[in-house]
Amino acid sequence: MVGYVLRILGKVVAGAVLLLALAYAVDWAVWRVHLSHGAGVATVTVDQVTVVALKGNKEEYYPDGSADVQCSRSMFPEGGDSPCWWLQRHRHVLVQE
Repeated sequence: MVGYVLRILGKVVAGAVLLLALAYAVDWAVWRVHLSHGAGVATVTVDQVTVVALKGNKEEYYPDGSADVQCSRSMFPEGGDSPCWWLQRHRHVLVQE
């Protein structure tokens, strides 16, 4: 019984990994086509906050204003940039100092 459950669980995990790899490959290919047509990247305005470590495991936050950040128009991070959909939902960026 335990062997049967482990075998089914292994197949489910293998299928999920394969599906994720396929989704990433398709997303990368679509992003490369968009990039070749000049539409693979965009910019999003984010609010930057600098975090400074203090004594006693305390932190101090300093707002640095807004900045335009380059992002990839894809589901996954591509070309070293975060996806635009992620940055549009997380507009506060913490910069560690």
